[in-house]
Amino acid sequence: MANSNGGIIGVDNPAVVEPEVITTFNSSGTHTVAPYTEKVDALIVAAGGGGGHGFYGCGGGAGGFRYFTDYYMPSSSFPITVGAGGAGGTSLPSVASNGANSSIGSTAVPGQANSGPASSIGGGGGAGRDYTSTGNPGGSGGGTNYLGVPSTGGAGTPGQGNPGGAGGPGNKFGAGGGGAGAAGADGGPGTPIGTSGQPGGVGLANSITGSPIFYAGGGGGGGYANGDEGLGGNGGGGNGGNYVGPLLRYAQDGTANTGGGGGGGGSEVPTPGTGTGAAGGSGVVIIKEAAGFLGSGMWDMNSVYDSVKAGTWSN
Repeated sequence: MANSNGGIIGVDNPAVVEPEVITTFNSSGTHTVAPYTEKVDALIVAAGGGGGHGFYGCGGGAGGFRYFTDYYMPSSSFPITVGAGGAGGTSLPSVASNGANSSIGSTAVPGQANSGPASSIGGGGGAGRDYTSTGNPGGSGGGTNYLGVPSTGGAGTPGQGNPGGAGGPGNKFGAGGGGAGAAGADGGPGTPIGTSGQPGGVGLANSITGSPIFYAGGGGGGGYANGDEGLGGNGGGGNGGNYVGPLLRYAQDGTANTGGGGGGGGSEVPTPGTGTGAAGGSGVVIIKEAAGFLGSGMWDMNSVYDSVKAGTWSN
């Protein structure tokens, strides 16, 4: 018992600070917030789309990128879904598969608009060479090849990503997939032989873990013959494939747990099947809970006063 606590008789507890907690989900699971947590910062990155098939295959779009601050959570457990990357294109005609969505499934907090379930959209698959359609829409869109007319890349989702690169006019192929920070580059001319694939759109940096890391870069487009492969966007985008005789470069997958798009396929020459597009990178969900206070009984009023004055006392 104590009577130094402002004249109040009771257990004299000092204010105990619980540490900041950062939880990274590289696969789906369940998150339980600390009892003192009212709101969190949350990064939700969906999976990237796969790259298109064939030489001049287009890059896959990056997964949708969303970052929330002061996002209200219930003091309970809720599901976390981390999307898997989309498969690359394996034949013509085809458009590669989209990446899967990532999400947090929290209960909405009454009176708080910045609460409840939230998700990011998987990246769009890239178009294969000569396929008569555009790259798929998604968080960021897949690149599109020349379709005989000027053609736009797959659309991105507003607030989450950008469109893939366009195809045509002038036989333009190998466009890059869109990234969270920029659109994919438009396709380069397919004639003469030797034209390079085009780069994927750059992703966005986020410092939720303490240092800036790029996420959600678009996949690079595939090249042909003596041209270069398109580079994936910073943020896990995979490079496109290419054949620079006699060296064969396979398309590269998007980096796991970045939401990067897969690279577009390179040449089918000299080995049939080597033009397969690469898979998109899986997504990631990161939850940061600020430091807080946890305990029961009568708090030491001096420590309460000091914490309130410093703006660190939890409600």
